Amino acid sequence: MQETGDGLVLTIRRSKTDPEAEGRKIAIPRGREAATCAGQALARWTAAAGIGAGPLFLRVNRHSQILPHRLSGAAVAIVIKRYAAAAGYDPEEFAGHSLRAGLATSAAIAGKSERAIMNQTGHKSTATLRRYIRDANLFRDNAAEGLGL
Repeated sequence: MQETGDGLVLTIRRSKTDPEAEGRKIAIPRGREAATCAGQALARWTAAAGIGAGPLFLRVNRHSQILPHRLSGAAVAIVIKRYAAAAGYDPEEFAGHSLRAGLATSAAIAGKSERAIMNQTGHKSTATLRRYIRDANLFRDNAAEGLGL
């Protein structure tokens, strides 16, 4: 993780979308508000967990002790479901990919290009990305809009 004036640069060494482990860098821009700035939250977490290098998301046991093992995909899904339920949503409608889908959808609604979204999410095909962008573009450039009907 490298801090810059614009935000953070993370190196993803390997992922599902990079089975050859070529690695890639992604930028996390600074947020406008401290409470919603992902970079500030990540900086607080790495300081609290004593993380200097290696995996960012580690297991935490029931005694709030941070363990030196990376968080599994199943554990990510459990955390997402728990927080969805706490926010009043049906946890069965959420999974580990909900965060990725949410970013892709929010970026599409904000008018970001598919190329920019794919650079951030690591998607290799636009067809797959479009399945993640959940109904974001239904009313954007809609053929039936403005027909005077």
